[in-house]
Amino acid sequence: MTSINKRLANSLKIFSLFAQKFQTMSIDKKQPPVVNPLFSKDNYMWMLAGLVVMALGFFLMAGGKSADPTKFNDNEIYSTTRITIAPILIMAGFIIEIFAIMRKPKNK
Repeated sequence: MTSINKRLANSLKIFSLFAQKFQTMSIDKKQPPVVNPLFSKDNYMWMLAGLVVMALGFFLMAGGKSADPTKFNDNEIYSTTRITIAPILIMAGFIIEIFAIMRKPKNK
């Protein structure tokens, strides 16, 4: 009988330690988590600016349809706007996006 009582006493000690640990865990979980946002409002504004610049570049690259679909017009397809300005705007938009993502938010 004494060995059974010792085992029961040990089991009760283990159970009480587990219950104490469980109580401290539940108390810790009730504390509000520390919120540290990844991006600030300035970062999102820069991201929006980058998207607008890229959208403008894609819009300029798309162009319009030809007045006469039976003839190939070199000036419409190979214009400076489509070949030079639009890709520069798209690359500038990507650079702005990289800047917006890498920029550290200001601590207030």
